[in-house]
Formats: sequence, C-alpha cells, structure tokens
Amino acid sequence: MNRLDGHAQDNLRFIRDTMERASAFTAVPGWGGVWMGLSALAAAGLSTLASTPREWLGIWLAEAFLAVAIGVASMAAKARRVRLSLFAGPARRFLLTLSPPLIAGAVLTIALAQSGLTTLLPGVWLLLYGTAVVTGGAFAVRIVPVMGVGFMLLGAIALAAPPSWGTAFLAAGFGGLQIVFGIRIAKRYGG
Repeated sequence: MNRLDGHAQDNLRFIRDTMERASAFTAVPGWGGVWMGLSALAAAGLSTLASTPREWLGIWLAEAFLAVAIGVASMAAKARRVRLSLFAGPARRFLLTLSPPLIAGAVLTIALAQSGLTTLLPGVWLLLYGTAVVTGGAFAVRIVPVMGVGFMLLGAIALAAPPSWGTAFLAAGFGGLQIVFGIRIAKRYGG
C-alpha cells in the first residue's frame, strides 16, 4: 500500500508539473500597465522641458526605474491574488525570457549615450522593450506578444523617423500602447 501511495504521488506530481509547464502566465498586470503608461506620459511632458540631451536622458532613466517598480509591484500583487508563484513555472519562464532584451537595452543605452547618440534611444528602447514583451509573452496570455509586436513596429518606425520625434514615439509607445493594452489585459484577465 505504501509503494502504491508513493507511485500515485509521483504521478500526481508529474501531472501537476506538466500542467504548470503548459499553462500561460496570467499575472501580467493590466492596471499596473496603465499606471506605467501614465507615468510615461508624464515623463514625456517633463522631458520636453529638458535643456540638454543629458537632462532628457535622466528623466527617461528615472521613468524606466519607476515603470519597473510599478510593473514588479503590480505583478507581484496580481500573482499573490491568483496564488501564482513568480519564481516557478510559466512566471519564471516569462521573467527569464523578458530579461535578456531589457539587459541589452540597458547596455545599448550606456553605449549610445557615451557616443552622443541619444537620438537613437527612443527607437532602440521601443524595439527592445517590444522584443522583451514578445519573448516573455510566449509564456503569457495571448494579448501580451501582440502588444510586444506593436512596440517593435513603433520602435522600427522611430528609428527611421526624424530624431526630433523621439519623445513623441516614447509617449505613443510607453504611454499610449501601454495604457490601451493595460486596460484590455485588466478587463480580460482580472486586473
């Protein structure tokens, strides 16, 4: 009887692990995305007042840290609400695939800023954020990679557009797209 119980528990563990690997990450924070978008719109407005590229970059870097804090806090809160671990299964894969393009963006930000090429940053940021969302979205609900493709397209267009339009592209992507998709995610997937 004891061997049978152990075998049944092993089977249940296997089934649970298989289902967890096949499931989608549902703790993508819709309302957190809306707040991230609103903070990006505020940063866009503030950055138009910057008198140097260095000030402009400082405003957007502060916004990036604020957006990450909002995203992480709202994702953790939603994960707690739906009783999902952020360090196992689909959540872990989501975070592991989301991270490399964001790290590449940070490295490129340093390199481009040091080279005096800050006008390329809006396109690079949108493109790499979109890439991060697409790759992470492979383990999330279906709307997430669609949002990522929108960011990638906007980033590609920004790279081809006049440099003076950079802040407008950042507002459209990190503000507008983030808010629109955040609302859709919140309504469809519970906040």
